This record gives sequence, C-alpha cells and structure tokens, in this order.
Amino acid sequence: MTTNLVGKDKARFDARITSIQKLELERAARLGGYRSLSEFVIASAQEKARKIIGESETIVASYRDAELFFDALINAGTPNEALITAAEKYNQLISE
Repeated sequence: MTTNLVGKDKARFDARITSIQKLELERAARLGGYRSLSEFVIASAQEKARKIIGESETIVASYRDAELFFDALINAGTPNEALITAAEKYNQLISE
C-alpha cells in the first residue's frame, strides 16, 4: 500500500487485492448504491477509521476522567460549614 501526493488537496492510495476480494467489494459497492468501487472503499475505510479513533479518544478521556475523580476523592480537603450543617440535618432526619 502506498500513498502518493497528487496536487495540493488530493492524495493517491493504492492497494493490491485478490480478484475475489475485488469482486466482493464491487458487489458490495453496487448493492450499497455507490457510484464506484473507489467511492465505496474510501467511504468504508473512513467510517472504520473514525470509529477506531472515536473509541480510542473515548477510552483516553474515560481514563483521564477516572484519574480526576479519584484524585478529587483522595484530596477532598475539609468540609465547609454549609456541608457540615447539611450532614447534621441529614443525620437528624434519618434518625427520627
């Protein structure tokens, strides 16, 4: 597989596939309503790439969020006056 630059905004991508793979891809392109095999392959590859990138970014964000959450729990600091008062009221309500 190679990528060659053509012009400013265009790039070329070549791949070697078997004749069976080509027939299968052409059939899928026709059934999917694509104008050409190239259009189908590009759309399919972009869709898969975006999915993989999105999942990767979600995992990274989730890990970062977990770190922030646990750091906030560990380094919570001391409760302020309003929180202490609210806790006392809560304890009175549940003990009745």
